[in-house]
Amino acid sequence: MEKKECSSAEVDNSAKDEFQELLQTLERQTNWDGQRLVKYEGFWLLELLFRPILSAQKYFKAKGTDVILLTMPKSGTTWLKALTFSIANRNAIPIDQSPLLTSNPHKVVPALEFDLYWGQENLDPEQILDPRILSTHIPLEILPDSIREAGCRIIYVCRNPLDVFISHRHFLLENKFAKDAVPLELDEAFDMFCQGIHPYGPFWDHMLGYWNAHLKNPERVLFIKYEDLKEDIFSNIKKIAEFIGSPFSPEEEKQGVVEQISRLCSFENLKNLEVNKSGNVLGLMKNSSFFRKGEVGDWVNYLSPEMVERVKNIMESKFKGSGLIFKI
Repeated sequence: MEKKECSSAEVDNSAKDEFQELLQTLERQTNWDGQRLVKYEGFWLLELLFRPILSAQKYFKAKGTDVILLTMPKSGTTWLKALTFSIANRNAIPIDQSPLLTSNPHKVVPALEFDLYWGQENLDPEQILDPRILSTHIPLEILPDSIREAGCRIIYVCRNPLDVFISHRHFLLENKFAKDAVPLELDEAFDMFCQGIHPYGPFWDHMLGYWNAHLKNPERVLFIKYEDLKEDIFSNIKKIAEFIGSPFSPEEEKQGVVEQISRLCSFENLKNLEVNKSGNVLGLMKNSSFFRKGEVGDWVNYLSPEMVERVKNIMESKFKGSGLIFKI
């Protein structure tokens, strides 16, 4: 009997059917801003991004030279992209000709679930020149296996959960992804956050996953706190450069290359570039919404002492014995 070949349309429909079947088995919630969340492998993911995440899991072919930037949303992602891209490409692209001067950092460093697998089933990003710098918010537990197998370098930036909550709330209110939804009030949204019901949450499991991976294999996972970046950017730029295998030479340091990268990638400089005052990413997120304040401790302007105490108690319980601490 002649073997019947499946058309690409049939394959696509089969994949869609499998996805829908899986989706029906999972717990769902509505985020405080009206977006649908789905719980997968213990983490809450935006339903909008669930299929791209599964596609990345299945199809992404990592290389040992890849650098993967990891964060919870609103934990310094934009800054980390700008810094790492500039550090890695400083010899190939003069700083005064950097793509960051005319493109948002999120267009310069693509994300697995937002860019490479957005609406696509099988896209291998071979067109990106080595060493590839890619980003994602995906928790360690559901990261594509090929990233671990290839031994990619992972840079994880972690931020005080209180600032993460406030920054993410402003970002979602600004972009209004669920157009017709009426957002919940601050206290209700905060309650969900404390239950771990938020995009890529619970925050404690997301953070601990990469913290423990860093402790186990610091040569493959670099863990940096956002607050430390703010306090001492120069030493952290050098730390990132060493980690990705591209340390600054004594001549570069004398020439002020570290300072030049710091100035180019500073919050103030990026925010004031014309490209980041208008336009959008993927037609969904305003470029300007990635540059609100970038401050440490902005949560004090929004959260009550009782709210702060609640998060402190959660962190003391969840992070106990791990060595991971945040100043509040």
